[in-house]
Amino acid sequence: MSLLDDKTLKKISSAKSVVFFTGAGVSAESGIPTFRGKEGIWNKLKPEELANFDAFLNNPQMVWEWYKHRKEIVHNSQPNPAHKTISDFQLFFPEVKVITQNIDNLHRRAGSKIVFELHGNIERNYCVKCKTFYNDEIIFNYEVPKCKCGGLIRPDVVWFGEYLPQDEFDRAEEAAKNSDVFFIVGTSAVVYPAASIIFVAKENGAYIIEINLERTEASSVADKSFFGEAGKILPLIFQELKDHFFTL
Repeated sequence: MSLLDDKTLKKISSAKSVVFFTGAGVSAESGIPTFRGKEGIWNKLKPEELANFDAFLNNPQMVWEWYKHRKEIVHNSQPNPAHKTISDFQLFFPEVKVITQNIDNLHRRAGSKIVFELHGNIERNYCVKCKTFYNDEIIFNYEVPKCKCGGLIRPDVVWFGEYLPQDEFDRAEEAAKNSDVFFIVGTSAVVYPAASIIFVAKENGAYIIEINLERTEASSVADKSFFGEAGKILPLIFQELKDHFFTL
């Protein structure tokens, strides 16, 4: 039985620019805990104690201990079939871009070449004083890592109360404006300003396809919605596209 109706198949197969907007649901399929939902991290820990700049200055060791744990989870996780299928789209489409709210770097590890990280990347770090960047060579044991200038080093992730990186957001918004097909994958679409990018795509004529476990705030603007695990649905969509291209 075909998953794609004729209209959706035609929209995707004729697209020049395909954009994937991904959230925590994609990471969850790789075993990385989400922040919301029944088992969400924020149900167990207070975000204001761990993920804002003042908390970091007040107790950098506690914040680094938590991020060390998160870094270990990410390091031991692998891209799942959703990440890999998104990368596979590059085989058939001239332009495939990923806009992600995730900080785990799994899209790049899966082979996606153009990735806009709206909330940063946990595998990067930087000095709060001189802004020198450090990749994942930072080792946290018991002492908070410091830069050679003496400044504290923090994870390169967006904390509560901080602005999204403007260059990443601008490029993501431009990608959404120019997209022919815009996939919403594994995101509840409630975190702003990131979620506004969905509506940028819609207002500029993109065909919106949602893949989520259940209905979300984005369902009302989606042209087509699939409910279930992205790691199961995306490979099925890709296989139908592959069959279509090879029968032309």
